[in-house]
Amino acid sequence: MGYKNVYGFDASNSGINLAKNRFPQIAKNFFVHNAYEVQLPSNMPQKYDLIISMEVIEHLLYPKMYLKNINDWLKNEGYLILTTPYHGYFKNLLIALLNKFDHHVNPLWEGGHIKFFSKRTISKLLNQTGFKLMNFIGCGRIPYIWKSMVILAQK
Repeated sequence: MGYKNVYGFDASNSGINLAKNRFPQIAKNFFVHNAYEVQLPSNMPQKYDLIISMEVIEHLLYPKMYLKNINDWLKNEGYLILTTPYHGYFKNLLIALLNKFDHHVNPLWEGGHIKFFSKRTISKLLNQTGFKLMNFIGCGRIPYIWKSMVILAQK
């Protein structure tokens, strides 16, 4: 879209190769990096106005460490846009009543989801790591059975 000051990282070479192939004009701005490492690669800026984390946090064993790192990478009053699957009470109840729990959480999925967040739990985690929740949007499907949630938070 014309933005040049965009950087990204992923823990996998395959993820970075996909980004480099899709955006060859900024391929030099994509790096293999472990989200638990607070020190970003030296070729990346160390502070950002905005960080976008899409469908990542649910795959992490230590989401609090990840959010603390994001807080460190943001400039003062910087923003985080975070998406993750939604797991609220009514959705979980419906999944259980329809006997779809094993299919939904699928413990046999290699590299699958490790953490399951509701609005309350992700808000609490954001607050614990120095963020202020600015906006919450449930998206996909009908209200309270949402597929995902999009969160805007500020440092």
